[in-house]
Amino acid sequence: MSFLARTLKPATALARVSRLSARFYASEAAAAPAAGKLVVNFALPHAAVLKGTEVNQVDMSAVSGDLGILADHVPTIEQLKPGVIDIIADSGSTKYFVSGGFAIMNPNSVLNINAIEAFKLEDIDPQAVAANLAESQRLASSAKDEATKEAAAIEIELYEAIQTALSAKSK
Repeated sequence: MSFLARTLKPATALARVSRLSARFYASEAAAAPAAGKLVVNFALPHAAVLKGTEVNQVDMSAVSGDLGILADHVPTIEQLKPGVIDIIADSGSTKYFVSGGFAIMNPNSVLNINAIEAFKLEDIDPQAVAANLAESQRLASSAKDEATKEAAAIEIELYEAIQTALSAKSK
């Protein structure tokens, strides 16, 4: 089990297991989006979170900095860092925490997001994050070899990013 999945609330973890049986494949490109709309395809290795969904804007954290993507954005490829992807549509905003991945903006107002792991922010248990962060910090301080220290440092970075996202959500 991934260290990010250990932070999910129990009901979410069970629902996630049942979704793993569905399999999605690439298909033909969607029709052109409505004027001023951005088409988002958001995929994980085991599932499609969004497929051909028209939205107004997507905000995300990339290695190069924070981005706000609108329709007709300049084509770009961005490496995602651990952080929040905020998908803003007419019906409201949905926030996902991603551990990393890539976002590819195409010239036809289609944004493809490929993430390693993604979970709705509301499904993450803050107490589990705090407990796992403390355990990772303990491992980092007591590690006897570099590989263990580096693995713990990666976990610490991820859990701190989740805590930042959760604290921003509560404001």
